[in-house]
Amino acid sequence: MRHRILAAALLAALAVAGCSKPEAPAQPLRTVRVMKIDAAAVSGSLTFPGEVRARYESRLGFRLGGKLIERRVDVGASVKRGQVLARLDAQDAALNAAQAEANRAFAEAEAKRYRDLRAQNFVSQAVLDAKETALRTANAQAGMARNQAAYATLVADRDGVVTSVEAEAGQVVSAGQTVVRVAEGNEKDIVIAVPEGDVEKVRVAEGFTVLLSSLPGRSWAGRLRELSPSADPATRTFTARISVAGADDSVRLGMSASVQAKVSSADTALRLPLSAFFTRNDQPNVWVVDPATQTVSLKPVVTDGISGNEMRVKSGLAAGMLVVTAGANLLEPGQKVRLP
Repeated sequence: MRHRILAAALLAALAVAGCSKPEAPAQPLRTVRVMKIDAAAVSGSLTFPGEVRARYESRLGFRLGGKLIERRVDVGASVKRGQVLARLDAQDAALNAAQAEANRAFAEAEAKRYRDLRAQNFVSQAVLDAKETALRTANAQAGMARNQAAYATLVADRDGVVTSVEAEAGQVVSAGQTVVRVAEGNEKDIVIAVPEGDVEKVRVAEGFTVLLSSLPGRSWAGRLRELSPSADPATRTFTARISVAGADDSVRLGMSASVQAKVSSADTALRLPLSAFFTRNDQPNVWVVDPATQTVSLKPVVTDGISGNEMRVKSGLAAGMLVVTAGANLLEPGQKVRLP
């Protein structure tokens, strides 16, 4: 009797197990390749970091080398045309000028004496001509020596503001080495570095908007004033200067800025590889990855034709979205993926 009861219980358990549904296998965790939507492709603008600089800025230095014995201005000082900015030790230049002046005086005395001798017909005209040539040479050398002595004093050649000091008293500088930088006038530019691929877009941009980090909420209209014809050898970028005609005193030299270049939609139209699209009910879709949960969801988009191996997207995507560009046909809504 006991064996019959155990057999019946076993049969009942097997019957219940046969009626229950098997658990669904977990979806595999797939590795996908993604592309982040560029803000420029959505907004139709390109943004470049920059710096506020004066439109006219001079690098001032001595025209001869020597030891710097005095610097009379600091950064931020206002200077006037003709104001002394710095001085070199001029002892050697003064000695050279004295020697040249002595040679000039001797040549002048010689020329005068030979003029008298020629008047009395004691010397030939050729001898007198040689003395006159020596006098002219001595005069030129004396003038050059006086100029060299004057070059030991650095003066401002225009009104402006000192924006940089690059040498200190006691330092030995070479001819032409920058000692101070002086910015002239109130006109200001924003200097930006343009990557190679954006040069033509910036050149034909419809307009520019200048923003300053230290002045939130304010903006200025800009205009492309200068675009370098050659790339910087170190950064491989092209320097551009955006003029800001309406800049007031709040726009100070050296401030950090950003420049938004308004370009045509044809230049920034979003392009995705054909492998990124998943068609359902004749509606093109893309898989968008949620970076928080690393799950995918379908996002309908509006396309605008094929360009090579890419599809142009008119709308449906926002800046910063992560779109799957490989493996779209193997995904399901809500599936968790692994980002490379």
